[in-house]
Amino acid sequence: MLLLPQQPTQAQALAQLHTAPQLSGFSYSASAPSVPLALPDSARQAHLNRRLPLLAGGLVITYTGLTYGLGKAWYTGERSSFHWFDDFPEWKQMDKAGHFWGAFHESRGAVDMLRWAGLDDRKAIWYGGFVGFMLQSPIEILDGHDPEYGASATDLAANFLGSAGLIGQQLAWNEVRIMPKVSFHTTRYAAMRPNVLGRSFAERLLKDYNGQTYWLAFDVGAFMPTASRWPRWLQPAVGYSAQQMVYNDADANAALGLRAYRQYYLTLDVDLRRIPTRSKLLRRVFYVASIFHLPAPALEYNSRRGLVLHGLYY
Repeated sequence: MLLLPQQPTQAQALAQLHTAPQLSGFSYSASAPSVPLALPDSARQAHLNRRLPLLAGGLVITYTGLTYGLGKAWYTGERSSFHWFDDFPEWKQMDKAGHFWGAFHESRGAVDMLRWAGLDDRKAIWYGGFVGFMLQSPIEILDGHDPEYGASATDLAANFLGSAGLIGQQLAWNEVRIMPKVSFHTTRYAAMRPNVLGRSFAERLLKDYNGQTYWLAFDVGAFMPTASRWPRWLQPAVGYSAQQMVYNDADANAALGLRAYRQYYLTLDVDLRRIPTRSKLLRRVFYVASIFHLPAPALEYNSRRGLVLHGLYY
């Protein structure tokens, strides 16, 4: 799915109408020069007629490809009749964090693409805001037919919260100020159970929760006075992960000398979207890359070793 940079707020757009050069009734933002900000109704409709079919076609193709790839990588065993399963106690809720992160960013991309297509802000937020929930939730059908899993009500709840988190921020601030992110590193645990935690790097990226860390980066500069010198690209972030999760069963883990535990992190994050550039390509690269936490020093707390300082954590 093609993701586009976030657009300026309506207040910023209106301010630019009085200062920016006019061209055939269009006003353009310096941060996104290819996207009209204040369009006449006829021009907005023309954009919708031309761009909306492109978005719909791209969404169908992308979602079909991702679902097919997921089915090949994850659902490799026998199938069963549809059933439900309460998996909330498993994996220290790392999978729930993944559902939240995925739904949030799918909704984020949908809202920004609908804005690009010419839909007004309010409709773009509400129509695009629940796209993440709608895209992620059918996965529960695949889970529901897997004899080792089952459809999960808490997965659906995490999907909903991800979309709702995006909608709430857009309605409150018309931008994202609290950004969910993820980072990943390989672990030794995947080799202990490769059929579940992954054999290849791509599979481990998806399956090995021991190597995943989920973050919330806070745009504190957005809450400060306009005169503040705090750089908005520099953001504090909190992270969550867990270790020694080869089996969900504590006794099976103990047989390997393992006992699962949680980890909490505090670090600084770089919001690439806030780095000035005239390059359209770089802006799009930064937009996509903003879903990942970049390697940085971090302070960790866990119940085993207390406080741990990492010179570079990812």
